[in-house]
Amino acid sequence: MSVATESPTFASLNPATGEVVAEHPVHDPAAVAQALRQARPAAGWWRALGWKERRLRLLGVKSALARDLNGMAELIHQETGKPVQDAQLETVMAITHLDWAARNARKVLGPRGVFPGVASLNQKAVLEYQPLGVVGVIGPWNYPIFTPMGSIAYALAAGNAVVFKPSEYTPGVGVRLAELVAEVVPEQPVLQVVTGLGETGAALASSPDVDKIAFTGSARTAKKVMAACAENLTPIVAECGGKDACIVDADADLDAAADAALWGAMSNAGQTCIGVERIYVVDTAYDAFLSALTEKARALRPGFDDDSAYGPITMPGQLDVIERHIKDALDKGGTAVVGGPESVREPYVEPVVLTGVPDDSAAVCEETFGPTITVHKVKDLEEALEKANRTGYGLAGTIFSKNKARAMDLARRMRSGMTSINAFAAYATVAALPFGGVGESGFGRIHGADGLREFTRPKAITRTRFTLPMNLTSFGRTDKDMARVIQMVNLLHARRPKR
Repeated sequence: MSVATESPTFASLNPATGEVVAEHPVHDPAAVAQALRQARPAAGWWRALGWKERRLRLLGVKSALARDLNGMAELIHQETGKPVQDAQLETVMAITHLDWAARNARKVLGPRGVFPGVASLNQKAVLEYQPLGVVGVIGPWNYPIFTPMGSIAYALAAGNAVVFKPSEYTPGVGVRLAELVAEVVPEQPVLQVVTGLGETGAALASSPDVDKIAFTGSARTAKKVMAACAENLTPIVAECGGKDACIVDADADLDAAADAALWGAMSNAGQTCIGVERIYVVDTAYDAFLSALTEKARALRPGFDDDSAYGPITMPGQLDVIERHIKDALDKGGTAVVGGPESVREPYVEPVVLTGVPDDSAAVCEETFGPTITVHKVKDLEEALEKANRTGYGLAGTIFSKNKARAMDLARRMRSGMTSINAFAAYATVAALPFGGVGESGFGRIHGADGLREFTRPKAITRTRFTLPMNLTSFGRTDKDMARVIQMVNLLHARRPKR
């Protein structure tokens, strides 16, 4: 449900046409506080339902979203400008994650026995994961249902209530999602939406009544959110930007690599945190790969019609960043083999492929977040990996190679939270896998078992089953007791390990 208010409103605009999609309230700190107050008893009720009832209700939400798939996709299309099919695909992925979270929460988080160890055989040891209470989710605009669902679904499945602040560019998607949840779970507001600008998100992050914040956005904004959370020692999971690389081996299927790299770079107008922004190709495959990539790139056309490959740049200010990166790359000696500065035509950016770009240029070092790509020739895979890892970011990566062992070795050594081999971002479609990065790309994980645990606190419980003949945690302990314990420890642990 969305919070009722008499607040001023702001307009959600279609970035392709400039038309108003809808008006939404600007929720002030008082409205955010009201939502959090309502969330607390809702969280208690939701937790008390138990695993089975929460599972049934979340599967009901999943079914409702599936029935509304086309309507949700059209709303995403209107608010982001992305093609309807891309919006449909995003919604499908959100549905699969909601389904996995609902079906696996009890198995991952439910109570289980833990072996107490020889010295504590008289203890029954139990580990369980308890919900935090109220989780605040601050979502992005580029994937306005898939990305926040990675926090919302897992937090709800873990037994929490959620207050969701969607991006000011895509508030309608958040409102519609909350409406679907309220239709299936009318008893309590387990998912509420507060809409507004940065001040609304700041009020959510700084509140002492929120038990954890899940944030997706830029590293710069993440630092502000963390500072707000620090006032109350509120924990945070942060998924920030990336400067992800694709490595192409000499033996790779070059047509498949070019197709995947192009999708990774250009889909959603390049506005993808896990998008491909740098490609490193072993020299013997470089020319053939570049030829395939440029041929495919020239065939792409941005627009808002059904035949367009991708849509507009959603945030107008990003156009300046994209143009600056292109010009800087060319000024420093790079070559535009597809497009150039003239490709930036508000609100669209046509495909841009750059080669010969120095490693210190903005297009290589900074997140561009547009339909541009830099392609680099390297002598071998070690050079490719070294350059791929030469960044403060560490979100994801892609490797194309027919050599399984070589590809797995590179994937393990790539500085990223996720890597796909011979595909782009396949990990995002596997609900059982964790999603998140390192370094400036953030910390913590959503999705999978780690994503469920992210929104809980582990609880350790022991129960004494029988009394031991000696009590070491008593003032009645004797020297003989300690001598027996030390003797036992020597028998169990003092022997040198065998190779």
